[in-house]
Amino acid sequence: MAAEFLSKKGMEIVARNVRCLFGEIDLICRTGKTTVFVEVKSRYAHRFGLPQESVSRTKQKKLTRLAQWYLKSKGLERQPARFDVVAILWKGGEAELTWIVNAFEASE
Repeated sequence: MAAEFLSKKGMEIVARNVRCLFGEIDLICRTGKTTVFVEVKSRYAHRFGLPQESVSRTKQKKLTRLAQWYLKSKGLERQPARFDVVAILWKGGEAELTWIVNAFEASE
């Protein structure tokens, strides 16, 4: 659902569910020369907060390591990159998607 949403917004979907020793990247996209690493979060209720709120500092560090690995493995270390989040909130069987561009900076 998130990939289709981003594709309709003009993003090129490069890969889905990329796994390595460090973990998994939900979506890798391109827009122009920028590689975009997308974390997809979903919730069925507000009880535990909004989906995007679950992208903790620890998760950001993990995603940073994953992105560094990916960029290096593809020879893209000098190309621009960013981290986006697609939050999916289910309301009465309907999905409400929120796209947060440049959701956080790379962290160590």
